[in-house]
Amino acid sequence: MLSLSIATPGTAAIFRRGTASATSTSSSFHGVRIQQQVSARVPAAATISSSSRKPSVVMMSKREAELKEIRSKTTEQLQEEVVDLKGELFMLRLQKSARNEFKSSDFRRMKKQVARMLTVKREREIKEGIKKRLSRKLDRQWKKSIVPRPPPSLKKLQEEEAAEEAAEAAKSA
Repeated sequence: MLSLSIATPGTAAIFRRGTASATSTSSSFHGVRIQQQVSARVPAAATISSSSRKPSVVMMSKREAELKEIRSKTTEQLQEEVVDLKGELFMLRLQKSARNEFKSSDFRRMKKQVARMLTVKREREIKEGIKKRLSRKLDRQWKKSIVPRPPPSLKKLQEEEAAEEAAEAAKSA
């Protein structure tokens, strides 16, 4: 239940921590004081003893499950997936610049996924004793060795278009 009172300059109330009474003082406060009274009702389900309750099942969060999946992959697989995701990000940027429809949330999701993969890769390098400087050098060499290829989404679109053309050619023949 809410109670509403209007404070005038001469009757402004100051509430101190630990006290329930208001001290009257002269102030230039012109405002509204809102108080909320909370009733302490206990639901019937909460009165059941804790020993008779069933243990609740704790679900693994989506991010933890994703990290577990990422950690199960080899470093080479991680690098391949990073290249694919970066290609997908490039395609999203192209769609954005061409003002085509796209999901803006995909940018953030893909960037985070790339960051998680690179983090796992760096964790493995640290376990192997590879220093930061050597890691950067290996990364530069790896980036130079990447063979440009179309991202999976573009491959899928090309396959769909080829299938449509083949279907049209079959109809016309």
